[in-house]
Order: sequence, then C-alpha cells, then structure tokens
Amino acid sequence: MKNLFTILFALFSFSSFSQNNPLIISKVISMPKDSLETKKLILSLNNFLIAKQNPNEENTLVLEKENKETYILLDEMNGIEKSGKNKDDFFFKPYLTNIVKLNDLEYYIQLSYIGISENVPTLRASFELIAHKENLDFKFSSTLIRNTSCWETMKVNNCIFHYKSKINTSTAKNYGKAVATFDKKLNAKNQQTDIYFCSDLPELLKIIGTEYKLDYNSRLTSTFSSKSGNRLLIVKGDNDTKFDDFDLHDLWHERLKNVVSSKTINKPVDEGCAYLYGGSWGISWKTIFKKFIEKVANDKQKNWLENYGKFDDFGETNETHLMAEYVINALIVQKIEKEKGFACVLEFVSCGKYNKENENYFHSLEKLTGITKSNFNEKVWELINDEK
Repeated sequence: MKNLFTILFALFSFSSFSQNNPLIISKVISMPKDSLETKKLILSLNNFLIAKQNPNEENTLVLEKENKETYILLDEMNGIEKSGKNKDDFFFKPYLTNIVKLNDLEYYIQLSYIGISENVPTLRASFELIAHKENLDFKFSSTLIRNTSCWETMKVNNCIFHYKSKINTSTAKNYGKAVATFDKKLNAKNQQTDIYFCSDLPELLKIIGTEYKLDYNSRLTSTFSSKSGNRLLIVKGDNDTKFDDFDLHDLWHERLKNVVSSKTINKPVDEGCAYLYGGSWGISWKTIFKKFIEKVANDKQKNWLENYGKFDDFGETNETHLMAEYVINALIVQKIEKEKGFACVLEFVSCGKYNKENENYFHSLEKLTGITKSNFNEKVWELINDEK
C-alpha cells in the first residue's frame, strides 16, 4: 500500500510538472540576496509563464502601462514549449539563464527554452523580460521601451513614429493622413498607433526581447504587431528605418484588422477593398482594372461563377500577382458602397473566411446586392462593362 501511494504521488508530481512546466534554475545562477523577494519573484515569473498560454488580455501579470509592448513578446512566447516532432506539449523546458537587479523595483531576466532528445539539447528560444515590483508581487514587461528609450519620436494625427535618428517627414505625414482617412471610413475613433522602425528582423527581435527563436533562422525581414483596446503597436524590420515608403494596400489590411477580427474577414473581399482603396504592388486601381480587361476579361465567353476560386494570376510576375477574384470583389464593393454606404461594405468583408463552397459569401452577396449564384456571371459582366 505504501509503495502504491509513493507511485501515485510521483505520477501526480510529474503530471503537475508537465502541466505547469516550472522554471528550471541552475545552482550556478546568482540570485538576489533577499531570499524572500527571490521566492516571490520566481513564483510570479512561473505564474506569468503559465498565464502566457492564455489570451494576452487575460494575463494579469503583464505590466498594465506597457501591455501592448508586452503582448508583442507574448505572441512570440505562446506555445513555445510544444514540439510537434516529439508529440509533447511540454518538450521545451524553461531555464533561467540570468537575473540582474536593476534598481529597488526592477529586475532584468533572461530565460531559454531547451529540449533534450537522445541526449542532444535543442535551443528553441531565448527571451528577455523586465520584472517590476508592485506591492507584494511582480508584473512583467518586454524590453521594448527600455531598448528604445533614446530613440526620437514624431507625432502625426494619432500616429507616433519611433526612429533612431532620421525619418522621412513627408512619408510620415502622408501615412498619418492615410490612416486618418481609412479609420474615418471604418468608423474607428481615437485609434492610437505606435510604429517602431528597425533595420531588419534580427534587430526587431532583439528590441522586443527575443534574443533567439528557432523559427526565424536565416530570415531577414518581417513586421510584427499587437493591439490593446484602441492602441495598435507596429514594429517594422524591413530595411526602411527612415520610412521612405509605405503601401496603401497593406495599410488598408492593417487598419481593417484593427476593427474587424481576422476570424471573420473574407480574404477575396478584403483584397478587393485593398485593390479599390490602395491598388497593389504600387499599381493603381485604374491600372489594375486595365490589365484585367486586357488579360482576363478579353474572353467574352468567360463564366465568372465557374472561374471564381481558381485564382488565376494575371500579374506581370509571381511576386507581383494580381487575381481576377479580387478585381470582381472590388467592383462589387464599389457598387455596395455607392448604393448602400460603407457600413454594408464592412458587413460584406466580414461575411466569414473564404472556403470552396462560398455559402457565407453568396448569402451576404445576395442580401446586400441581390446578386445570386444563378445571375452572378451576368451581373459581374455588367459591373465590368460599367467600369470600362
């Protein structure tokens, strides 16, 4: 009986360890002299690492005044323990690698997630955090604010640009105006946007507190974002530290997702809006439509219903692709906005994710325009001819 109890206790302990995946601390790590404070700090950190698996807004251990800056790091930390190859949700274990007392209220923390298979260790990721003492507990933030404290800032409308030394003021002003225009159309009031300009992805990752992540091996550029309430954070690492250019097409997608959940956005309709309001690849809507007429709509026998969903590319290159479905939806969006206003456009673009059956798409289309599957081909041809 005693042996059975011992076995059950061991299994329970292992199960709890697997579920919580507590921080592993080597004896060689120098800890703060105040042992009581150290215990509180480690307990809070363990709870933070458990809570990071929940939606960002539910993590009560995030420093409130830097929540959107920390959410962008939490997105990188979420699910970091999992290994599909090893079929283990807690394969990569968190190891404390450094802890430094910055002042009476803050600690700098470094930790790494490492998995061991057949005696071979694999580093999954390494992160940096700032622990902030609040009453008897600790809250945590990314290192973004700390790492950019010496950067310059420029404000245009509700946009704040963060840059190292120089910025193209003309581009920044045009961007701020475009954001205001899209937000007004989307009825997104008092949306604040902070944008940070990094040289590349390695610098971006370092600034937000990601020292290393296996996923990004050899990758040079990217853009990350996070959102908290009406505040949007964008960190760019795309070789444009002076902000010499931006794409209206991409800006449309960015502002729409600030208002509508990506879970309900219909991509072909969204792309149609982006074509109409921002062109694509630096090509205006008028030029896109002209190419569409020349390369796609030159076949008068084309059946648009039969071809919808094939996504034939009529762009000049694979990199600058253009899709007929997106042009069709741009024409439909233009019709809806003209006849019923933008609120109905928003309803259309939010009709649900694209799928091959397209029932949600055609249900919304019929409700807003009267266009059905049976008259789709005829009505699309009418829209094309009216736009010529």
